[in-house]
Amino acid sequence: MSAVASTGNLTHMASRQSAAKKPPAKKAAAPTKAPAKKAPAKKAAAKKAPAKKAAAKKTAPPKPAPNPTGGVYKLVRAIWLGAAHAVGAVFRGIGQGAKNLDPAHRKDGIALLLLAFALIVAAGTWSNLRGPVGDLVEMLVTGAFGRLDLLVPILLAVIAVRFIRHPEKPDANGRIVIGLSALVIGVLGQVHIACGSPARTEGMQAIRDAGGLIGWGTATPLTYTMGEALAVAMLVLLTVFGLLVVTATPVNAIPQRLRLLGRKLGIVADDQNDEEYSEDDARYDEQWRESLPARPRRRGSAPQQFDPDGAEQEALSKRRPRRSAVRQPDPDRPMDAVDVAAAAAAALDGAVLHGMPPSPVVADLTQGVSVGDREETTPVPAARTKPPKQEPTAAKPPKGARQEALVPDLTKQAPDEPRDLPPRAEQLQLSGDITYSLPSLDLLERGGPGKTRSAANDAIVASLTNVFTEFKVDASVTGFTRGPTVTRYEVELGPAVKVERITALTKNIAYAVASPDVRIISPIPGKSAVGVEIPNTDREMVNLGDVLRLADAAEDDHPMLVALGKDVEGGYVMANLAKMPHVLVAGATGSGKSSCINCLITSVMVRATPEDVRMVLVDPKRVELTAYEGIPHLITPIITNPKRAAEALQWVVREMDLRYDDLAAFGFRHIDDFNEAIRNGKVKLPEGSERELQPYPYLLVIVDELADLMMVAPRDVEDAIVRITQLARAAGIHLVLATQRPSVDVVTGLIKANVPSRLAFATSSLADSRVILDQPGAEKLIGKGDGLFLPMGANKPTRMQGAFVTEDEVAAIVQHCKDQMAPVFRDDVTVGTKQKKEIDEEIGDDLDLLCQAAELVVSTQFGSTSMLQRKLRVGFAKAGRLMDLMESRGVVGPSEGSKARDVLVKPDELDGVLAVIRGETEA
Repeated sequence: MSAVASTGNLTHMASRQSAAKKPPAKKAAAPTKAPAKKAPAKKAAAKKAPAKKAAAKKTAPPKPAPNPTGGVYKLVRAIWLGAAHAVGAVFRGIGQGAKNLDPAHRKDGIALLLLAFALIVAAGTWSNLRGPVGDLVEMLVTGAFGRLDLLVPILLAVIAVRFIRHPEKPDANGRIVIGLSALVIGVLGQVHIACGSPARTEGMQAIRDAGGLIGWGTATPLTYTMGEALAVAMLVLLTVFGLLVVTATPVNAIPQRLRLLGRKLGIVADDQNDEEYSEDDARYDEQWRESLPARPRRRGSAPQQFDPDGAEQEALSKRRPRRSAVRQPDPDRPMDAVDVAAAAAAALDGAVLHGMPPSPVVADLTQGVSVGDREETTPVPAARTKPPKQEPTAAKPPKGARQEALVPDLTKQAPDEPRDLPPRAEQLQLSGDITYSLPSLDLLERGGPGKTRSAANDAIVASLTNVFTEFKVDASVTGFTRGPTVTRYEVELGPAVKVERITALTKNIAYAVASPDVRIISPIPGKSAVGVEIPNTDREMVNLGDVLRLADAAEDDHPMLVALGKDVEGGYVMANLAKMPHVLVAGATGSGKSSCINCLITSVMVRATPEDVRMVLVDPKRVELTAYEGIPHLITPIITNPKRAAEALQWVVREMDLRYDDLAAFGFRHIDDFNEAIRNGKVKLPEGSERELQPYPYLLVIVDELADLMMVAPRDVEDAIVRITQLARAAGIHLVLATQRPSVDVVTGLIKANVPSRLAFATSSLADSRVILDQPGAEKLIGKGDGLFLPMGANKPTRMQGAFVTEDEVAAIVQHCKDQMAPVFRDDVTVGTKQKKEIDEEIGDDLDLLCQAAELVVSTQFGSTSMLQRKLRVGFAKAGRLMDLMESRGVVGPSEGSKARDVLVKPDELDGVLAVIRGETEA
């Protein structure tokens, strides 16, 4: 070793000297050495490091031995997929609907597996198949489906063929599977009742001769609770529901579908009105062509023939994919948009004149006309009694009149007379075969015009001037801005007058204006003046609809833009939750926190589809958010159990990690860029991947009462919130945390550090205001929606009056959303992620001792092994075993060293825990 060291010293003298001059580079290179296990203790060993590194680079790592099972798996998989693709090609070759299918969408392997199962089940049910396979089929299929086991192979074959021919429609396939399940359950329940409702005591053969285990499990509870007659009626309704879901038939379209079926079967004769309808259609097309203005065509070009179907398809293809704001057609396309819109107005009059509904393309194209360089909204004209030929519908109105019609007067009430044909909102095409339309802003009430001056304002200006004169302060009131709740008076100081002279007069000003809630701002942001905010004696209501109408008029179509309220200067306050990116809403009881949460949720429902925003609502109080149960934006039912809320937050962390995995795999930094690339088809999946990429929706998590969660599981909740707020911004996940107890044990330092945006309502003390805003001010608010909004990046908070939405308005919005779409819940949101420690499940003779230990721990809310030793007079081993048994049953948390364990059960839940330990009820 000494010879090698000396040789290395003689050979690499220059390299050692250069390395000695740059010690940081040497430290950075040290971790890259693969063979090094320990840090060298001597300088000679450090000098040998380059020689060892060179030797390590020369020696190639040994190649791993080939795995024989890997080759067999690949061979079997290749053979199976080859056969599956061959069978799929045969089925897709029948007809024209499934040809030229994208190979990335094919699911031939699953379909072939279902076909194999169908053949096996058919052999077991249609013929007398012997052997273990036949016995298994009889036990599973016949035992489950009873007399209808002969139909199971047909159902499996139908689903397999559906997967082969239409794998690109996962939502439609899921709908068909759900409908078939409901249909089978309803029919089997009726068969079981028709066969006499055999019970389990009569043996399995009797149940197999009836509706099977499915029919028995469906019909027995219904007949026991409501009798056979009502049970049959409920099962018939379930069967009809399954049939409607499978055929995608709305309830209002049932008579039309039955009439069409009767015509195809020859049972129902064609209506005599068809000839009249055909005449109306011909007249409709004739009016359309006549109303088109004459257009000069190029020399040598043939006259263009107008195709209504082609124009409709072209118009529908150019519609905006997400927002309900109307996007005007391009005037440079072959069919002039101005001419088409003008012709549509005339054709619409003809359609109304003959009692026919307008065509969808007419309703869409009459909503907007491009005038000059600006897009303008054109209302649909009312029906006229004269023929459309006599009306110059193609003429444009004067430009001044159009501008005057475009500016709505929000201070006036809406007209009482409804329009005959209001313009239809644009339908948003979701994935699958679902059409979703956003709620109309007409469902929200309009507010009256805000006051700008009153006699009370003049009296307060006089009082302020009198105070400055009496205390000999060179200051004057130069103006004021009146808001809905408070009025801010601007006070300018004379030369050489300190601002502290004004702030020292706070109590005197409050005495002069007879109001204890006086707040002084020194200075007003952006002005060389001191602001004195004094509450109004006549407060005004800020309606949510007015704020949302302003956002809609501004054409800001971001789905996460929410309405907050109105500031002191009379301007509406809106915020984009995606830019905040998390917000803390806190205040005392009755200060307006719940109304703010309602406004946030309603704003999202009005402006965003379920594909844009999904929500997780946590309501430990169980009564605040019940009105939103069942809306399609929910990803899980409203969570009311604090333990389930902690699990939901852990699920959000897992969802965030999955989204970041996709962003890292495809090379994107933000979820918006990733979604845009998916919509444009720029994201390419690896070869052989059967995954279907869909745009990720924004995920909005709203916690209505953070204090309850921090009481039950403080560590888990805080860790999850901190992890989400630190990382989830780029993943499109945003948190809204609300609490009525803004104390340091609820809003901890870690939570505050990662939630940059704050919204503080009235608090009871200065300490609470400092917890929320890190500055005073919230303790001087007057409540009922009066708040301070401090967004991310702002130096001083903005005082505002929070918007208000009534329960009737919320109910109307919720009902509209429910009618459009049913919620699709995720089953893994409230499933615990931690695997509980498997301890000895056999309690043995320690049942009474375990019950005493559980009662002692729950009643004292202190889980300690040494306490059990003292109180129960047992040894350390017995006390440790009792603690492990309680941990396995969810009474206490895991061990944390010498600390006492967390007690997971409240005293009012003690009876249920003891019943579970004794085995009286299931956990």
